[in-house]
Amino acid sequence: MVEKFAVIGGGLMGSGIAEVTAKAGIDTIVAEISADAAAAAKAKVEGSIERAVSRGKLESSDAEAVLGRITYVDDLDALADRDLVLEAASENEKIKLELFERVGGLLGPDAILASNTSSIPISNLGAASGRPDKVLGIHFFNPAPVMQLVELIPSLTTSPETLSTVKTFVADTLGKEPIEATDRAGFVVNALLVPYIFSAIRMFEGGHATAEDIDTGMKLGCGHPMGPLTLADMVGLDTLRAIGDSMYDEFKEPLYAAPPLLERMVAAGRLGKKSGHGFYTY
Repeated sequence: MVEKFAVIGGGLMGSGIAEVTAKAGIDTIVAEISADAAAAAKAKVEGSIERAVSRGKLESSDAEAVLGRITYVDDLDALADRDLVLEAASENEKIKLELFERVGGLLGPDAILASNTSSIPISNLGAASGRPDKVLGIHFFNPAPVMQLVELIPSLTTSPETLSTVKTFVADTLGKEPIEATDRAGFVVNALLVPYIFSAIRMFEGGHATAEDIDTGMKLGCGHPMGPLTLADMVGLDTLRAIGDSMYDEFKEPLYAAPPLLERMVAAGRLGKKSGHGFYTY
């Protein structure tokens, strides 16, 4: 049973996940690398809660209770009593391996350690943690308070009990819809989504259609809620490249290789919505 939860990383995904667990009544910690970063994470959560209240989606009294369940820290030692810790740091395998080694040694023997990675092998993270049977992937989607899907990714060494506990937590406590994927780069959603987005980028790069027409075509022709280039900007072009690189490294399939235009946009700092400029200007 999960009663005490923590998320490592208070960025867009981490702060959203913390909001989800706090709304579900769970004692939640957000761990960041510095006091300033922890304060920024707090501001993200408070801003999101304020918007929910202003839109009539959350009562003011409930908002106060949600915010009161979240603690912000800049010391990983504060996570020692958690039942479930979810890493939501940068999509960098070296950083994640170091975190799993450190946090794996802090937690109690029954605690579960998970990653919100989009593509990094869970088996590698489990081996680094020293508790491979207690490690799995729990992949939320952006924005976490809105998106209902959560991918669960057990590795070859994840115990059935660990998977069952997390599946119950995601479905019954958080009210999300879990699906299971094998431990392969891209899992289910990104293995299908990233080649689709890369194809749209190649079409735009080749001058075959404007960004607007590509997006309109997929929205009105295929019923998608948003076009692939708008979605790319929302996900983050650097994140897309990292996911593509991970899948290409594993499978060596050309469809997973980042298009040259994507590489140049990332190098230029045009990362999408978060930087103010991607395929569109924000």
